[in-house]
Parts: sequence; structure tokens; C-alpha cells
Amino acid sequence: MKPYYSEDGITIFCADCRDILPSLPKVDVCLTDPPYGLEFMGKEWDHGVPGRETWEAVLRVLKPGAPLLAFGGTRTHHRLMCAIEDAGFEIRDCLMWLYGSGFPKSLDVSKAIDKAAGADREVVALKPHARPNSDGKSHGYSGKQQHDPFITAPATDAAKLWNGYGTALKPAWEPIILAMKSCDGTFAENALKWGVAGLNIEACRITATDSQLAEKYASVRNAPPRKNRIFGADAKPRSEGKLEPSPLGRWPANLLLDEESAELLDEQSGPRMHAAGFQTDGTHCPSLGSFGPVPNKAPGGMPSVRHGDSGGASRFFYTAKADSNERGTGNDHPTVKPLDLMAYLCKLLCPPSGGVLLDPFMGSGSTLISGRRFFQRCIGIDSDEHACAIAVDRLRQSVLDFDPTCGVARNWRGNAD
Repeated sequence: MKPYYSEDGITIFCADCRDILPSLPKVDVCLTDPPYGLEFMGKEWDHGVPGRETWEAVLRVLKPGAPLLAFGGTRTHHRLMCAIEDAGFEIRDCLMWLYGSGFPKSLDVSKAIDKAAGADREVVALKPHARPNSDGKSHGYSGKQQHDPFITAPATDAAKLWNGYGTALKPAWEPIILAMKSCDGTFAENALKWGVAGLNIEACRITATDSQLAEKYASVRNAPPRKNRIFGADAKPRSEGKLEPSPLGRWPANLLLDEESAELLDEQSGPRMHAAGFQTDGTHCPSLGSFGPVPNKAPGGMPSVRHGDSGGASRFFYTAKADSNERGTGNDHPTVKPLDLMAYLCKLLCPPSGGVLLDPFMGSGSTLISGRRFFQRCIGIDSDEHACAIAVDRLRQSVLDFDPTCGVARNWRGNAD
């Protein structure tokens, strides 16, 4: 089939992915956001979760040892995971992407009771962030239309009894299934033969900025000598003890936060010291075990390397920040993923050679826009022609081009290259 679009290492097909996948060459990585089967906004493409047949087609086109990351819905990801596993993939993990911008899609039971009884409710207040227009509708700060901007009082006795009851919680996270095609031999053998093996851990460590690291190193080196825990004698100064914060950063976790959820987490946790780190005044903060302070020694008596940092709990996890302008002009797709989040996942999956990235449920093209910086070639497939047009338009908008001084590099805590 002739591609819908093919330029600069990006190829897009407008068709059912099951019709395209058999004709593709082997690819190194699959990163995709498939339908959740929630009939989202009545969209036809979201009427079902892709089944075993679809993931078998994806499995056949992947190289041995190739990773798959697939977003899912909290209500239906079990079906997605089972379909992926039944197709022959190994389930390796399940990442959690936390965000603070979810909007609860809940039915007000009290209002439903009054509506069924034909009772009129008294308006008592205006909802927070609501700005009613002349038509009686309103737009919140997010720009999304709210059809009922008013707080009303229950009219019937039954409605009063059920006042405050709803049918759904606010969505605040999405699962991302991490799976892998079985290796051809060991991981080492697979890496040498196929050029695919594991995750790019080192490139995705969560590191501090140069200024933050410099401040941490200074606090460590300037810390006063500490007393030996057993004999009370002075230990070596920090500059000689080699107990310094590691510049490598933290191991990437299977929990990812957006900016708002990170702020909420830090607000709840407050400032936290890393075990065996240093207080803000430079004094030592020993790690605590079941029986009190634990000597800061690795097996064999070697000094261990600790991060020695402080801050909110969110510093343990990557923070994905969505730019309000990243959708691009004319993008009305309802489920656009943040570019920084997709770029982080692309970097995590990318093999040393770059390789080929596949997204069989491309949508508005966020995976391709983010992936073109890391992969030699990106392939996107979507059966919705309108979504394909949006993706092409976004790819052509120069404002979305990644640059070392903006875009991903602006928001990543780790290295951008």
C-alpha cells in the first residue's frame, strides 16, 4: 500500500494496522497508545480494545528481544495486557503515568433523581472556575465547555438523601504495559545478533542540574568531621571519605509524574532527606535500619556512594511536563499525549543503533514527533484519515522541531542527547 506520508525518515500509513504490518520489515521498538475501549466521546475508533490478532501481527514484525510499550485505560488495561500476553509477548512490567489534569466524568445521582421526578432544583452558587456565558453554559480555566456551571440544591426528599453521590472518581493515572518479544538466546547474544536488548537505563537516569550538583558537592566537602559511631574518634573529613553524591542520577522508576502530580506529591511528603545523606547545614544524616543507625559501608568495607540530596518525593521519578502549545495549530484530537513524556519513553526504548520505531495506533502523531529525534526511521499507522492529517500537519510545523536548547531538553532532568 502506498504511504499516506513519507518524508525525513517518517512514514505514515492510513489503514488498519493489521493490513499494513505483514508488509513491513523488522522493527526494533513498538511504542503506541491504542484504543482503550471506552467509547470515548462516542468516537468509533475507541469501541474496543485491540485483541490477540492485532498483537500477533505486531509481534511478527518485531525483532527478537524488541520491547513494546502500550498505554491502557484503568478500566480495560487487563484486557489489553491479556491480549498482548496471549499473542506471545513476555510481560515485563507495568508503568504508571500520574497526572493532575484529569476531569471526573461522573453522574450526579441526586440530580438524576430530581430529573427523573421532573423537579426543578434551586441554583445556590456558581461552580469554581466556571464563567457562565449568555447561553447559560460556561468555560472553565481549561477552556473546556461545562454544560452545568451552577451548584444546585436537591428538590425532592430522595434527592436530598443521595446528595453528594457520584458514579466515578477523578482519573489521575494511566497504566503503560511494558512487554518484550522473547530473545534469541540470552540478552547478550540477542544484543550482538539483533541489536536489541533491554532498556536504555543510563540515558534515562534522573539527574540534577549542574548548579544543583555543585551545591550538593560543596555541602558534602565542607561538612565537619563526624565522630566514629563506636569509639567516638573523629572520622576523615568529607573531602577524604569519598562519600559524595553520585552524578549518575537515580535509576529510572516505573512511576512517571506530570508537573501537577509532582507538586501534589511534594506537598504531601514535604522535604525529605535521602538515607545516609546530609542535612542542609552539611551535617551527616545516617541511614536507619531496624536496629538504629547503619554504618555507611558497602560489603567489603568500601565506602558507598549515596545521592546525598534533599527535596520532595517527586525527585525520585521522572516528571513529564506537557506544553500547552505542543498540540499544534488545528489539532482537535481528544487524546494527545505530552511530547516530553513520549520522548522520555522513546529514549528509554531506543537501542544504540537508533533503529526503527513503530506506532500501529498513531493518533495525532506524538510518538513520531518525539521519536524522530532518537530513531533512524519512524513508522506510524492509523485508520482515521483525520488523525493522519493532524499528524502530518504537526510534523510539518517547525515550532515542534526538537532543538538542543528547547523542547525536550528544556524539561528533562537528565541529558537531552
